[in-house]
Amino acid sequence: MKSLTMGLKGMALAIGCLALLSCNPLENKTESSSLLIVQNLTGVNTEGQEVSYLESDVVRLDNAGNPFVTADPAVVTFSAKLLDLTSSRGPSQYNDIIIDRYVVRYTRVEGKNQEGVDVPYAFEGSLSTMVQINSVTEISFPIVRAAAKLEPPLVNLASTTAEGVLQVTARVDFYGHDMMNKKITATGYLAIFFANYADK
Repeated sequence: MKSLTMGLKGMALAIGCLALLSCNPLENKTESSSLLIVQNLTGVNTEGQEVSYLESDVVRLDNAGNPFVTADPAVVTFSAKLLDLTSSRGPSQYNDIIIDRYVVRYTRVEGKNQEGVDVPYAFEGSLSTMVQINSVTEISFPIVRAAAKLEPPLVNLASTTAEGVLQVTARVDFYGHDMMNKKITATGYLAIFFANYADK
């Protein structure tokens, strides 16, 4: 009976410790005490206006009528905050964040997601951007590679007989670290409409 009581007390203590840890975000396997937030992710439409999506022209014509392809940029707005807003220590320069890498992956709503067949290949890019704690930073980066427009499925849309629009969702994972070299990630999404838009 004594051993059973001791066992129950030990179990209750263990559960209490686990509950305590799960309630504290700073101790719940969190790498950093800073939080990186993707506030906004935008592209441009065919008029060149900044919008909450991207209209990507798979092929363009120069003044002589020769076809060419270009990469498409997106603009991301980051903010950085302390993960524990109740901390009495407050922010410091050690909470500032350096973003050094991003990965873009594409998916389709209907679930056809084979790279190089249904959607463009995923790719990785490099960045060197600082986001200071309690501040906002905006940067531009390529969200569609020019090379992707020379490969299926985008090259198929470039045909003079091709019609229709390929809609995908781009998921962008941003990777970085705070000034204590603790890892940080954040994710943003952007709808992209690929087509052979009319050249003006």
